[in-house]
Amino acid sequence: MKYWLTGLIISLGLFLFSQEKVTSDSYFDLNYFGGNIALHNNDILHLITGHPEGVIFSWNKKTFGDDAWEQRYNYPDYGVSFIYQDLKNDVLGNNYGLYAHYNFYFFKRHLMLRLGQGIAYITNPYDKIDNHKNVAFGSHLLSSTYVMLNYKKQRLFNRIGFQTGLSLVHYSNANVKAPNTSVNTIALNIGLNYDLDSDERNFIDDLEKEKYTERIKYNLAFRSGINQSDVIGSGQFPFYILSAYADKRLSHISAIQFGVDVFFSNFLKELIYYQSVSFPELDVTGDEDYKRVGLFAGHELFINRMSIETQFGYYIYYPFDFEGRTYIRIGLKRYFGNKFFGAMTLKSHGAKAEAVEFGVGVRL
Repeated sequence: MKYWLTGLIISLGLFLFSQEKVTSDSYFDLNYFGGNIALHNNDILHLITGHPEGVIFSWNKKTFGDDAWEQRYNYPDYGVSFIYQDLKNDVLGNNYGLYAHYNFYFFKRHLMLRLGQGIAYITNPYDKIDNHKNVAFGSHLLSSTYVMLNYKKQRLFNRIGFQTGLSLVHYSNANVKAPNTSVNTIALNIGLNYDLDSDERNFIDDLEKEKYTERIKYNLAFRSGINQSDVIGSGQFPFYILSAYADKRLSHISAIQFGVDVFFSNFLKELIYYQSVSFPELDVTGDEDYKRVGLFAGHELFINRMSIETQFGYYIYYPFDFEGRTYIRIGLKRYFGNKFFGAMTLKSHGAKAEAVEFGVGVRL
């Protein structure tokens, strides 16, 4: 528990040295969490030996409706978080994560939903000699997502508030390097929040309720990255994805999409060869095409210049069987001006991740 006490001392120090006369529209919160690793895959059963615990320390920036998107989303907060987690298993080690997050509010701002996405560092990944039992993480750096659903009360005592609820913390390297069965922690959290401002601003409520729509827009996107099959030691290979799709904006915050993906997944070349020489019962000849083509339908949720993209696809060209004919893509986009965007997305087949994709595109 010493790291919890250390975090509390740091937070109190920040609280005490905050300047009362400076309006920052921000606050800190510090949460302790403890729970269980979810058994989503029997391969990690030997890694579940205790009850993971840790701390979440966050800085949050409030919004008051100065921009229209803030009013549409009921004045959310945005900020950065740091998570330390002890996974209670020497094979897994400890995790340190840095995240960007949004807080969304419901029920008179007493219920808070936080969505955080970032990158984590694990101290003890898989090693074929020194740590061969860690089938969860094949690399030090991991993609990580966390979700908090909390009852929250600010300014319960002067500037100090209270919050508690449920948290989910997910770690995965998305098959950048095998093995990668990933770990999900379901936990209870309890913590304090401290407002850096002596006075609270009033929310602006002047949003016009006009209907908003756009003509159909056409998008071209290029995505790439590296990944590996589940065969440990099979090597990391680059992949390339070309996407073309149309989208129709239904409102200020929502759009639907329909399009096509063409996948050039070089790791499949190695997997096809491996299965052809090692598993004759699979009837893989070694001449199968590694390329795939999919059709997809999707939705885009716009939050200021950011958006959350969700797509569901089906392979119409599928010469080699790998994890099934359906796929899912979910991730973040950032618009630069009215036409160009960058994206970071996760492609998976159900709960089985295939790759983290980094992309650029244009919306015409």
